[in-house]
Amino acid sequence: MANQNTYQMLIDGAWVDASDGKTFPSINPTTEQPWCHIPEATESDVNQAVEAAHHAFTQGPWAKITPTERGRYLRRLAELLAEKSEELGRSETIDTGKMLKETRWQAKYIAEFFQYYAGCADKIHGETLPIDKPDMLTMTFREPLGVVAAVVPWNSQLFLVAVKIGPALAAGNTVVLKASEHASAPMLEFGKLIQEAGFPPGVVNIITGHADPCGKVLTSHPKVARISFTGGTGAARHVVRNSAENFAEVSLELGGKSPFIVFDDANIESAVNGSIAGIFGASGQSCVAGSRLYLHNSIADAFLERMLGQVNQIRIGDPLEEDTQMGPLATIDQINHIENQVKIAKAEGADILTGGKRPTTPNQGWYYEPTIISCPDQKLTIVDTELFGPVLSVMRFDDEEEVLNLANDSKYGLAAGIFTTNQARAMRMTQSVHAGIVWVNTYRMVSPIAPFGGYKDSGYGRESGMDAIYDYTRPKTAWINISDAPIGNPFVMR
Repeated sequence: MANQNTYQMLIDGAWVDASDGKTFPSINPTTEQPWCHIPEATESDVNQAVEAAHHAFTQGPWAKITPTERGRYLRRLAELLAEKSEELGRSETIDTGKMLKETRWQAKYIAEFFQYYAGCADKIHGETLPIDKPDMLTMTFREPLGVVAAVVPWNSQLFLVAVKIGPALAAGNTVVLKASEHASAPMLEFGKLIQEAGFPPGVVNIITGHADPCGKVLTSHPKVARISFTGGTGAARHVVRNSAENFAEVSLELGGKSPFIVFDDANIESAVNGSIAGIFGASGQSCVAGSRLYLHNSIADAFLERMLGQVNQIRIGDPLEEDTQMGPLATIDQINHIENQVKIAKAEGADILTGGKRPTTPNQGWYYEPTIISCPDQKLTIVDTELFGPVLSVMRFDDEEEVLNLANDSKYGLAAGIFTTNQARAMRMTQSVHAGIVWVNTYRMVSPIAPFGGYKDSGYGRESGMDAIYDYTRPKTAWINISDAPIGNPFVMR
């Protein structure tokens, strides 16, 4: 790093400035002040990073080491993440406003993801096929794709890096990671651990900059074989169009407007706590936020009374303080978007049960009150608009069929929460709700073992789990003639 306040990018094993020397400030959302400066990558910088990754994949040491050795690198990285979780968490909190107790825990937990993929590295195998031809031994191999472009947003970025580069590296690929322009510092701090773990130059490269030219050049580069993108649907459409230039394989993990369904037989205490965690955890800045709450009419009033009592006690403040329960939002654009959507909701007939504005204290920072909005109609704009903030839309229902139709009436399909003690109902809903992840009587659980991803406008492809490993490989089929007899006349069909 050049100095305490100015970061550099990691390209081909070295820390470098942007080729034209340009930087941009990163703003601390708690103070609304710049706290560091980030390199603004040029097209030349992106090309250099991709070339470094391609060289490492085709000619460098990474191309020659065994899968077991790849696992050792990942295991060392996991150990360093656990050791450095406090420092990583602090940088992420300063850069994004997420609470330190969450970022510190998450930095430590993602070590488990790298441990998991370290163990998977030498478990990637093909198969021998019982082919329908005599004297033929036919088998498949799994081979790495090449250079992977990993594009991550600012929220939960250490987790998202783990589920992208963990399987990519385990499978033998190399990576160019583009950090979010809204909070790049934690990714560059992560880059220090890549170096400390001893990865060969070019295996992992970290670039910073804006969508154009940085993201555009990366996702359309002819030497990029796969794109793993997490972000918004608008940016994803650009990524898909860019991939037409290189025919790279693409996976997308996009937004969500996840339904949180509470039936009349649910454990109310558990459901209230789950809903609060699902929408106000991380200040609502989560793709799986349970932002649509559906309450059975018979328990709705009691549920809301209990929930409002707890929500109105949420402590808003400095995310570095241990007693803070909700920090600021990461960008001023999010505040503006939320304020506009809440205004539209009120005009369309919604009732603000609590919140709905910026708090009076703290008197600086991009804070927004935890907000609960009663929506009389599913058709309100706010019901199917991702806000990425602490705003909950509440609706009521009378029976299972009705709520299933309401839950599925969305362009998104990432996650869903179902609270009921009726296990038959839980299984029916799990099978019928249009979501890639369904939590029953719990919410926001993740694991390196369990696939993660959505339907519809929430994207396609899956992260985590063994299936993710195979998404970063391609099969090769080998036909071996084991007969000593000469091949027959090609013009005589047998």
